[in-house]
Amino acid sequence: MKEFATKEELFRYVKDNRDILIAEKKSATKTGDTVVFGAEVERRLDATKGENGLSETANLKVKAVINTTNLFDSHYDVHIPGLWNKTLKDRRKTYHLQEHKMKFDHIITDKVTPSVRMMKWSDLGCGFDGQTQALIFDSEIEKSRNEYMYDQYMKGYVDNHSVGMQYVTLFMCINSEDRYYREEKENWDKYYPQVANKKDVDEVGFFWAVTEAKLIEGSAVPIGSNYATPTLSVKEPSVDTLDSRKSTINIEEFKQEFNNKLKQLWTKN
Repeated sequence: MKEFATKEELFRYVKDNRDILIAEKKSATKTGDTVVFGAEVERRLDATKGENGLSETANLKVKAVINTTNLFDSHYDVHIPGLWNKTLKDRRKTYHLQEHKMKFDHIITDKVTPSVRMMKWSDLGCGFDGQTQALIFDSEIEKSRNEYMYDQYMKGYVDNHSVGMQYVTLFMCINSEDRYYREEKENWDKYYPQVANKKDVDEVGFFWAVTEAKLIEGSAVPIGSNYATPTLSVKEPSVDTLDSRKSTINIEEFKQEFNNKLKQLWTKN
């Protein structure tokens, strides 16, 4: 998005170009980007054998959070609960990828069962009240398919995921009392109460409420536009013993980078 000196310039631009922006969003596949959202996440890794509790040859059963709703992300989106309902009913083949690359050498597995589940923000290590609807992948990972990512999951290094999706239905939401934005303000009033990180969206005064999307893939990423996407468990099919581990992403680093991105909206070169 281009840079703006004031919020009013931003509002006018997105309103006047709404149809074009929606068309651009729908024509592209949304993936993660390089903005870091930070959170301290407690993860439980099932373990039983070896130094790290897992066999180095057995298939792994990975349960990963690919996306969460109600969070304002760096695409200026807030995913609304229920956005995955139709696509999950369609149930076509779903891929678990490495860093959104739909290439043979970046496929982690196509043995994926996607589902949604209501989870407390606190269970994802986030300091928000209430719940989120998590898109979860239950994936079976074979070492021979992608040995590198097999090792990353086995060693507990994968802390963040990102969804590859196509927009289907979205609504522009603008926080302005100007009558020119009446429809967008009605959308804001409808969806804003669901936003968990209100302070972040207040800085912009604008977001897209995404009410339906088509799932393309889910990826393991070093960092993504949604930070509440940890690995919940890694285990062998017959293993029930638990090994608790903790992964921390620095919340202050996230705040600094996110705020810098927001400031670019109001500052021209």
